Amino acid sequence: MRVQEVMTENVRTVPVDTPAEQAWSLMKTDGIHHLVVTDGRRIVGVLSNRDGGRRSAGARDMPTVQELMTKPVVTIEPDATIRQAANMMRGRTIGCLPVTRGSRLVGIVTTSDLLDAVGGGIDRPSRQSRRPLHYKTPHRRKHPATGTW
Repeated sequence: MRVQEVMTENVRTVPVDTPAEQAWSLMKTDGIHHLVVTDGRRIVGVLSNRDGGRRSAGARDMPTVQELMTKPVVTIEPDATIRQAANMMRGRTIGCLPVTRGSRLVGIVTTSDLLDAVGGGIDRPSRQSRRPLHYKTPHRRKHPATGTW
């Protein structure tokens, strides 16, 4: 399976001079966890909800996303496999990869996207691992030393 099959195409971007509070508000209202930070058309960083949002309250007082974003940005091509994407994310401990074709941003792939692809999401019901138990009393065993119940 390829990255282009699981990526989200409508990527939210913000300029580097965006106030941090505005970025947090955008993430909260849109229900997203990652914003791609751009300088013109160039990708310069990724802002995650973990970048200062949960570390301390003081980090949210910084004036722009440029001071909070993760840089340098690791990107991936749309025709890469999801295994390659997963290995890149795991090896760098990051939660998303902007997907680029050349230098143009075409999407974003997140940990959730990869988990949905591997697990089948909600479309595929999980297999029941055990048969349900139908007896009313627990089984008892004989005591090994005395031979009594």
